[in-house]
Amino acid sequence: MTLGAEDRLAIHELIALHGHLVDEGELDRLDDLFTADVVYDASDLGHGSMHGLEAVRDAARAMGERGTVGHHVTNVILTEVGEDQVRARSKAIGIKADGTSGSVRYEDVIVRGEKGWRINRRKVAARRTPSGANDANKRPE
Repeated sequence: MTLGAEDRLAIHELIALHGHLVDEGELDRLDDLFTADVVYDASDLGHGSMHGLEAVRDAARAMGERGTVGHHVTNVILTEVGEDQVRARSKAIGIKADGTSGSVRYEDVIVRGEKGWRINRRKVAARRTPSGANDANKRPE
């Protein structure tokens, strides 16, 4: 399968949709974003792994006032892995109501089904160290 421009655009818009739905509290529309059997792994953020749409909705509702008010996704990279399946890596900046922010990486498995492209698995990994601290190719001083 060669992923065409139309599919690439649809997947980019799908990834962007997450912030719009969650930030606006449209949790009843998460099926526009995720498969019914989604696995959403937020363990790295201390929220565990959620299985299924209702678990993702419940977790978002439980965050209440502690939730993120702005999800901003960038740097989307797509890799085809099979017929009707793509892996996506993207970066996101989250803004809290108190003005604090954080950076994460999303690792998604996206599948095409009867309703179009949907995220079937999402792993969220927090960025906690600057890139210079991770440089495996540093030159000795």
